[in-house]
Amino acid sequence: MTSSRAPHGGDRVAQALAAHGVRCIFTLCGGHISPILSGAKALGIRIVDVRDEATAVFAADALARLSGRPGVAAVTAGPGISNTITALKNAQLAQSPVLLIGGAAPTALQGRGALQDIDQRPLVAPHVKRFFKLRRVCELAPAITQALALAQSGVPGPVFIECPVDMLYDEASIRQWYASAAGKGRSLPERVLRWYLQRHVQRLFAGSTPVPAVLPLPVTQPQASASALRQASRALAQAQRPLLVIGSQALVDAGQAQALAEAVGQLGVPVYLSGMARGLLGRNHPLQVRHQRRLALREADCVLLAGVPCDFRLDYGQHVRRSARLIASNRSTHDARLNRRPDIAAIGDAGAFIRALAQQAPGGHAGRLHDWVDSLRQRDAAREMEIDQQAAPGGDGVNPVALLRAIEQAAADNALFVADGGDFVATASYVLHPRAPLTWLDPGAFGTLGVGAGFALGAALGQPGREIWMIFGDGALGYSLIEFDTLVRHRIGIIAVVGNDASWSQIAREQVKMLGDDVATVLARTDYHRVAEGFGAHGIVVHHQNEVPAALSQARAVAKTGQPVLINVWLAKSDFREGSLSM
Repeated sequence: MTSSRAPHGGDRVAQALAAHGVRCIFTLCGGHISPILSGAKALGIRIVDVRDEATAVFAADALARLSGRPGVAAVTAGPGISNTITALKNAQLAQSPVLLIGGAAPTALQGRGALQDIDQRPLVAPHVKRFFKLRRVCELAPAITQALALAQSGVPGPVFIECPVDMLYDEASIRQWYASAAGKGRSLPERVLRWYLQRHVQRLFAGSTPVPAVLPLPVTQPQASASALRQASRALAQAQRPLLVIGSQALVDAGQAQALAEAVGQLGVPVYLSGMARGLLGRNHPLQVRHQRRLALREADCVLLAGVPCDFRLDYGQHVRRSARLIASNRSTHDARLNRRPDIAAIGDAGAFIRALAQQAPGGHAGRLHDWVDSLRQRDAAREMEIDQQAAPGGDGVNPVALLRAIEQAAADNALFVADGGDFVATASYVLHPRAPLTWLDPGAFGTLGVGAGFALGAALGQPGREIWMIFGDGALGYSLIEFDTLVRHRIGIIAVVGNDASWSQIAREQVKMLGDDVATVLARTDYHRVAEGFGAHGIVVHHQNEVPAALSQARAVAKTGQPVLINVWLAKSDFREGSLSM
């Protein structure tokens, strides 16, 4: 420690985090957790304070996805914790290893009306793999060790540790506080209370010295059976039109991303990439197919879903024709069998399964699948030509497809894209080509708005040196605007592009058509760039297509100085995603 103050429980938490290689904690301060933040700072762990607790969890989520190691957030009790629920659920559904540390009222006062005291377990437990409710100081460090291992093991996901405030301050101060609370009266009830509180403090600190050595626990990575591997290898070898669909879960072991990319190339089977797997093969790999996935799945005679469940994105399994051999590689038995039972269930890490399949077929399948791959690529090229035609300027404002084409051309080779929004962002998923593995972040299956600023923070700390682009819809931006204060204070130079069409367009398009009413879908052409300037960011407004190249160039130059930039682009109306309503 760098000061002469007495050691406390917050130091124990910080020491355990440091022993596991945690370099950053995302937080919004609160008296219940102050010792953790102070102890972590003293050990050189970076404290990134944000303006909304949900942002802290979103940032930890993004850091986890990009690094493969748990991201850590700490928030205060009560409303601090309740504010994180959406972000926690998003991490759970995205299977992202996050550790959330939450404060709590003093152990002896819980349930008695203390400040911000609620029963936090029923609120949080449904959204995490485990809720740790601690009662003694000696449990702090072991709980951190267990939680970090659990978050990564099996099907990854968030874990929560509740740390009551009287376990985090130093023993002398807590004893003095409880002694003061007990008073000095001589009546029987007062003496009983004093005796009870003295015993309570003794139990609270029992066994808390010396501080135990912290050793990380092993992380279990489930592996598919040898039988499943043999069956899948045989099925791919026999198929005339096999297809791979790789999703986020295949990138759980982020350190193996490049090895996974090489395995896909060696296997020689055409592939669609989704979620965190976008960018796995770079921008222009000959095996990657981007468009008309539904049609390709209907044509395929063997489909390998790697870390992809048959949820709404695959029409609950209906996109894969019934006569095709379906292979589901997934860490989750539930997800592997969701809505449709596969012919081959390979329960284990999807990335490791693909690498093993590539080893089973050293020559790959590319040669014999030339005609199949070529037909898919021709279809892709035709769709790209259609998109180019749809990018032709016209009407008032900036054509959103043309804007995204310009971003695709302007963004650096090391660019990382963060997507937060509905219609504009979904359009971006067609147009933007992630440059490399782990360079695309979107909410995932929960479809959560508001991830943008938190994801950008996590990306900036998880992959320093990258050029980070935040692609916002104007509706989604409302959740993240306040965090431009955070980006400025921490000198996170990102480029935010806001598609401003003054509408919740993804909803309005179908709502107006089906109900004849635009109620609650209309926004204003707000000067979002001026709001960002008020926080100290650099603001740019674009009204016409010919202003786009200069705006993007200026934004890139400013962001390199560490100042965040917000480009407010007035969009023209578009029917690019006509008929995109999801159920």
